[in-house]
Amino acid sequence: VQLQASGGGLVQAGGSLRVSCKYSGRISFTQLAMGWFRQAPGKAREFVASISFNGGRTYFADAVRGRFAISRENAKNTVYLQMTSLTPEDTGVYYCAADPNTATPRMTQESYDYWGQGTQVTVSS
Repeated sequence: VQLQASGGGLVQAGGSLRVSCKYSGRISFTQLAMGWFRQAPGKAREFVASISFNGGRTYFADAVRGRFAISRENAKNTVYLQMTSLTPEDTGVYYCAADPNTATPRMTQESYDYWGQGTQVTVSS
């Protein structure tokens, strides 16, 4: 299993950015719930958003609800995180993760078996 995150970068506060995560592996992408997590400098990694295998259910952390959207294109084995109204507090390394154990998206890191390498998002004030 490989998860390749991309799309991070430097953006000004108030701006938008979309990060992507491309999946490859023996397990069908349509059997995976997917999640995004982030880790700010000096802080623990935290949940951001998750999506069910068919995109029908999504969950968001309180800090990003209403500003971020998660979606997936199963035909492309890709999950996206669209981020808007970014603030410096959104700065961090963003990781995608895959959960093959349930169709219901979850918010705990321990639920996810596979992780990508992360992509850096930096929001300047």
